[in-house]
Amino acid sequence: MSTQRPGQRIGRVMLVLAWGAGLLLATRFFGEWQASRENPNQAPQSRHAENYVEVQLAGDGRGHFIASGQINEQPVSFLLDTGATDVAIPQSVAERLGLERGEAVGLMTANGRSEGYRTRLRSLRIGDIVLQDVRALVAPGFDGERVLLGMSALRQLEFTQRDGTLVLRRYTPNRTQE
Repeated sequence: MSTQRPGQRIGRVMLVLAWGAGLLLATRFFGEWQASRENPNQAPQSRHAENYVEVQLAGDGRGHFIASGQINEQPVSFLLDTGATDVAIPQSVAERLGLERGEAVGLMTANGRSEGYRTRLRSLRIGDIVLQDVRALVAPGFDGERVLLGMSALRQLEFTQRDGTLVLRRYTPNRTQE
């Protein structure tokens, strides 16, 4: 026979449920915190002025600028790289985006020589900054899921860095009043 009082059993069940809920919330909070450390710009905010659109990006803890964006309306994660000549896309990401391989080209990377393939991006977006018809490379030897946002895109923007923040600015043509 059980020697527990009727309320004790319910109390223990409630205690176990409370601990479970606490662990679930802590795990979720830690996951979101970790994601924000890896990509502090998951939803880049844009500022519109009369003749430009501006996006401010916070640096991660290592001084890199990582931001969520889109290629051909599909979500990607960018790592801004002023040392890269072109936008460089890992093979796995290029396949997911349905990008076609063009002409084969030799690549010189930090890991040595490799081969990549030319491609064109219909659109590239960070916040409200949208670039059209951007030259890019599919890089089969490039691991990971991050797209290197190189100078084929960045040269279309003005960018400045100050106090751990990178400001990207895209000028728009002045519209004449009709």
